[in-house]
Amino acid sequence: MAITMTQAAQAHVAKQLASRGKGIGIRVGVKTAGCSGMAYVLEFVDEAAPEDTVFEGDGVKLVVDPKSLAYLDGTELDFVKEGLNEGFAFKNPNVKNECGCGESFHV
Repeated sequence: MAITMTQAAQAHVAKQLASRGKGIGIRVGVKTAGCSGMAYVLEFVDEAAPEDTVFEGDGVKLVVDPKSLAYLDGTELDFVKEGLNEGFAFKNPNVKNECGCGESFHV
């Protein structure tokens, strides 16, 4: 099982961690929410829990809890800029469908 980050995502997370002044990376997970059933959750992480799986790229760690890993296996996390908008984009091969607003998904 694996989750990857593009260079753009790694650079953005590294920049945010530097401005924050602490942290080892970001935690990526899923929670029950939205009209399609599940939504992605991102938060800074200062320390990984023993049960977490940690993926690393260019010194940036991506921390995932065991429950979320089953839904995120094979996902690529990207950071995209489109006009004035910017944010993380998930390329998750497990997604069967998404809601119209793009905030939630179903596997």
